[in-house]
Amino acid sequence: MTLPAYTPYDGSAKLFTIGLKPLDLADWIEIDDTYDEQMREKRRLFATVRDDVLVEEPDTVEAQREVLALIREHVCATFPERFRQTCKGIAIAGHPAIDNARLQSLSLLHAASLLVQEDLILMRRSDDGWRLVAGSLCFPSSWILREKFGRALQDIHTPVPNFGRGTRNADLIQRMFDNLKVEQPVQRLNWSLQARHELYYPLSDIQRNARANQRPSKFDDLTAVGRGFVRVERQTLRKLPRSGDILFTIRIYLDPLDFLLRYPDGGAIAASFASQLTALDTAQLDYKGLTADRDRLVEFLATVV
Repeated sequence: MTLPAYTPYDGSAKLFTIGLKPLDLADWIEIDDTYDEQMREKRRLFATVRDDVLVEEPDTVEAQREVLALIREHVCATFPERFRQTCKGIAIAGHPAIDNARLQSLSLLHAASLLVQEDLILMRRSDDGWRLVAGSLCFPSSWILREKFGRALQDIHTPVPNFGRGTRNADLIQRMFDNLKVEQPVQRLNWSLQARHELYYPLSDIQRNARANQRPSKFDDLTAVGRGFVRVERQTLRKLPRSGDILFTIRIYLDPLDFLLRYPDGGAIAASFASQLTALDTAQLDYKGLTADRDRLVEFLATVV
């Protein structure tokens, strides 16, 4: 059995907290046995809905170049069995090369995104705080890139309970971004629940508000819960040494919920998971789309021993 890479739902990374931790740059990018599947899906999305998954302000080209150089250097050094630098560009085992000819036709952030499973968001300091100025987001977790493009961090977080403009958490995040050091990147984990194995999971502000108001169920019964997935986001923040912009990476893991029935510590994780769900208030449940299903989820988790 393949064990999950992360289980923040065990209580180690509580929802609706900032929870940043230092990141060793050696562990910045993660590649696992889902690489081939996820990269094929990225290429499909770029081919079919490119304008929905890629945005950029014109003056971000040099920062994008910096991102591509850092990622290319990192993956070639860390995963030499998969990536190889050549005179024509970079070869990727089992996938189309990112060669000089392709680089002429792609935005640099697009090219960087075709190397790694992570989505890449570029944040830049302005008079109104840190703004989203470029991004490659193939695997959104219930948001839409174009709706957040150009907006300040405080406004991006407006739908999140107690994280919108003027809140204490918004001020804390602003200071953390301001004080982030080039030599000390950070990371955090987040999680949500979904009924199907979908990496591309966009949700507009209108759709999110409708979900909060209507409170639809994702799971019809306990059997359906067992077929659901925990969507884990591993997020990193790295200040770029030349531009001073901040690169926000998001890596998605989809863990089948029924793995808990076979996992050696499944009972303990399930108990902590249920405790976290029980502790969520109505606004938090509505934001996560769990209001209708929380009791059924807790009931399922109680069956894991």
